[in-house]
Amino acid sequence: MEKTISLKKTREDAERLFKAGGFYCSEAVVASIRANIAPEMPEALIAAASGFPVGVGMSQCICGAVSGSVIALGYFFGRTLPSTPGDPKSVKTIKLAGEIQKSFRDAHKGVLCCHVHLKGLEIGSEEHRSQCQGFTGEMTAKTAEIIARELTIPVQE
Repeated sequence: MEKTISLKKTREDAERLFKAGGFYCSEAVVASIRANIAPEMPEALIAAASGFPVGVGMSQCICGAVSGSVIALGYFFGRTLPSTPGDPKSVKTIKLAGEIQKSFRDAHKGVLCCHVHLKGLEIGSEEHRSQCQGFTGEMTAKTAEIIARELTIPVQE
């Protein structure tokens, strides 16, 4: 785990990964969090994010950048063994996932749905890719901010 977190670099790396076309939004979020915060994170988590782009399997339901953020938060704060609904890890992860999705909704028309944000845009067009690149960077930075806050890791803007 890194000793400081650069929100700017984490965001820029996610946007660069998305823009280059090698990763979709959800994968870029997880890959940037891994590269900038937790290099020990299994690469398999990037693969776990592969089905979320354009709203889970291109259904346009929930922003993939938000989904990637939730995966990353789960890595840091989630549980790996069955327990009860009151398990502190479960409670915390659900709370943080709620915070990340609320952050997105508050900034973007009150919704998480790609079909709202992509209305009138052709999938794969420059306008679509530019918008989603921004969403990807924004959610990566917010995720990094939450991780830093919760783990008391100093932040560089």
